[in-house]
Parts: sequence; C-alpha cells; structure tokens
Amino acid sequence: MGIATATATRTPAAGPTASPAQSIGLDPIARARFINEHLPEETLYSDAKRAVQEGSRASWRLSPQPFWLDEGTVAFLEQLGQDLFAFYRALNSLYFASVRGTQPGWIAEYFDLGRPDQLIDYGRLNRTRSHLPRVIRPDLFLTEHGFVATELDSVPGGIGFGGSLAEPYAALGFDLVGGATGMVDGFAALLESAAGEPKPPAAIVVSEESGDYWDEMAWLARTLTARGHPVHAVRPQDVHFTEEALLVPEGGSPGPRDPASSDPATPLVPVKVLYRFFELYDIKNVPKWELMLYATKKQRVVLTPPVKSFLEEKLGFALLHHPVLAEFWRRELGPERRERLLGVLPPTWILDPRVLPPHAVVPGIELAQKPVQSWEQLVGLTQKQRRLVLKPSGFSATAWGSRGVKIGHDLPEEEWAAAVHEALADFPRVRWVLQRFEDVRRATVEWFDFGTHEMQRMPGRARLTPYYFVSGDEVRLGGATATVVPIDKKLIHGMVDAVIVPCAIRADAQ
Repeated sequence: MGIATATATRTPAAGPTASPAQSIGLDPIARARFINEHLPEETLYSDAKRAVQEGSRASWRLSPQPFWLDEGTVAFLEQLGQDLFAFYRALNSLYFASVRGTQPGWIAEYFDLGRPDQLIDYGRLNRTRSHLPRVIRPDLFLTEHGFVATELDSVPGGIGFGGSLAEPYAALGFDLVGGATGMVDGFAALLESAAGEPKPPAAIVVSEESGDYWDEMAWLARTLTARGHPVHAVRPQDVHFTEEALLVPEGGSPGPRDPASSDPATPLVPVKVLYRFFELYDIKNVPKWELMLYATKKQRVVLTPPVKSFLEEKLGFALLHHPVLAEFWRRELGPERRERLLGVLPPTWILDPRVLPPHAVVPGIELAQKPVQSWEQLVGLTQKQRRLVLKPSGFSATAWGSRGVKIGHDLPEEEWAAAVHEALADFPRVRWVLQRFEDVRRATVEWFDFGTHEMQRMPGRARLTPYYFVSGDEVRLGGATATVVPIDKKLIHGMVDAVIVPCAIRADAQ
C-alpha cells in the first residue's frame, strides 16, 4: 500500500463545460481562496468557532489540495470498512454470549461494571439484539508497519464537516475518496436502511455536551432536506413524545447556543429515525432521554446508534488480542479477516487492579523485560521504557477527542505514576487501557497563509479518518479526511495549527 503527502501536484480534471478547475488551473493561491470562499458561513469545526486568520473562514490551516492516496491504499480502506463492521458484529455476539454464559462472564463484567442498570437493560433488549452502529470511523495512523487504528468511533463528529469540505475540492476537479457527495449519500442511505423505507423523516439529536458539532450536523440536516430527505437537527429538549409517535420541530431547533427553545408556533412533525449524536456516558444529562428510549422500546422510532455502551469501548481491542478468545474470533471472523484486524487494531491491555494468582501473568506484554503480574510495574519505568499510552476505554467525558490520553515518555515520572494510579483507581467506574506508543510517518503539506498571502510548507504527522456508512450488510466508504499536525505535536487531532483536508485518489502516488 502507498500514500502520498499533500505536496504532490495533480492537474484537476476538466469537465465538458467551463468549471473552477479550468479557470483557476494550477495556481495554489487561487485554489486556496476558491476553497475558502466556498466553505459554509459557519466554521463547522472548532471549539472556539472562529477563523484562525483574518480573511479565512476556516478554523484550521487551509490547503489548496487534498491529501493524496494511491489506489492500493484506497482499496485497503474499502476492505477495512467490511472488516470493522464484521468486528462490531462479532463483538456484539461475544457480549451476548458472555451474558448467556457460553463465553467467560468477565467479558460482560468488563463492559457493564459501573454502568446504570437501565442502560444495561436497554442494551440487552431482544428486538435490538442484532442492531449495530451504522457509522464507523477509525482513527488511522500510518506507521512503518502499516496503518494502525488507535480507536473506533461509532458516534463520530466530522460527517457534516467532511461533507461540506468535499464540495469545493470536488469543484476543483479532484478525485475525492467517496466522491463529491459520499458523506451525504452515505448518511441518507443509513437512515433509509434503519427505517426500511425511502427518505424517512428523521431527526439528528445533538446534546449540549456535543454542542461544538451543532453547526456541522445542522448543515447535514439542511443539505439532506434540500435533496428531498426530511431531516431535522434538534436539541433533546425539543423532542416531543406521544403514544403514537415521536415529534420534533419542523426545520429543527435554533441551536445549542440559543437559550430559547423552539418557537411554540413551529409545527411538530413525526420522525421514524432518531440519530443519536450524544455519547451514552452523558445520557442522564440529556433532557428527555427516557422518553427517547421508551419510544424505541415501543417501536415508535428507530434509534441509531443503538443503546449499547459495550460497543463504545476501546477495550474491545484487548479482547481481540486475548489468547483465551482466539478460537472465538477465528470462528466469527474467519482466519484471514482476523489476521487483518490483528494487524490494524493494536495490542491493548485492560488496567485491572485486581490481584493475580502467583502463577499468572498478563498475556502478551513485558515491562522492563519482566512478565507483568501487577500493573504497579508501570510505575518506576525509565523514560525509554515508558513508550506507552494510557487512555480511558469509554463511558467518560475524557474518552474522546484525546482528552484523557497520557503518553508515558512525554510525562515526568511522577505524573506518569499519578496517571497509572488514577487509571487503577477508576476501574470500578471507567476501565482504562494501555497501548504501545506508535511512531507516525512524516508527511509534508502546504497551506495558505492569509496573513502573508503566501504558501507555507509544514512537516507534520497525519491521521486519516475514513467514514463508513452501513446500509443493511453493505458498508460504504463515504469519504476520508486527513488531519496533519506540526511535527512537535504528540497527539493528532483537530486544532488551529492543523491542516485538515479531504483525501483524494492519484494512481501514481508513492
């Protein structure tokens, strides 16, 4: 597989009639300005909701060209979507087998410990037993050994952002992964699959905790509605329940930063699909969450992603690598798919503070060249031995957006020890996991400086986030976004210093 950096040059394809690609040509500054002028008025992606530079609509560094991938890499990404969906399906089966007692009981215990009983009960409903997430987004880092997924997200931000970002790049003639409208098409298809009918009325429910993503989800709802798919972005407090249906304000809510609820005069319309854009750890802070779950139980609405907290945990990676479960994974996934997933989903260990028997060791890991019998062995490692990463597995406000990530060799010894003890103490409430730190290959990208009106080159490290949309058993790659951060940044995520671009295909990329 190959991958190219965003500095490669490609002549945009000319269409049969005059197009921006023809009129702008290869001038990178003109292309950067064209992209900027055709971004939505809302910044869509930023905690601060502001542009980085005067004259720019973007809250990131804007590049005049996409991030190049070769055809082999795109084929890999397409196969990966099928593999990850199979992983979710097998993980779902593993959980229920553990609940039944046909697989070890500690599996369900790891997932359910500290979770509200009501949430566990809804996750085990017979009618939703086979339901799986319909959006899958891995965070992929390109290492010397290939792609590594540091986590999977089934409630990802970036769908509306990626869809809106694709439009101006596609207008310039770039052959984008997923196509010009792949994100929007994929989301429309998942709603139809969930409802079992074309163009079902649907709502995207955005919680206050997820409010930073309101603009992009509202953009997605408006874009779908304009294409004949009635979708409304709403706040949870604007959802209304009757015995016959779940209702939302027509056209959606005014937005999370507006203290007022929707105008009482706004007509209420029934919806058949509720897209849950909030994490389950926050569900008790979401207004009317009990009504939404009750409406799901009574089959008044289809709620997606399903209410299954065990599918929102990083500790699933640890189960894939656990030797006791190897035969289960071979049977559920098949030998070839299992091997592919073992290569992409990295070895992961659950920080369980309970005492092991004297003859037992944690499988698959040594610390300071010694077998691990207690996670206290993490304390006292040298900086070189601390090339390790601690992160909360899930069901926590710190489990997304790199908020809770602790990089061992980047912390003083005392802070690393404190992080280890915090993770062990958190076990009854939040499981933490341990992974090895992966070096990410360098990439060089160009971005347009609106202050100096010049192109700049930035060496950095890239994260790819492909978006997969599930319709029935079909998994569609709707698009992929690259986030490139300066080389001195240890964590790769959206930030004002990052270059963020859609990925595109080029046959000769190396």
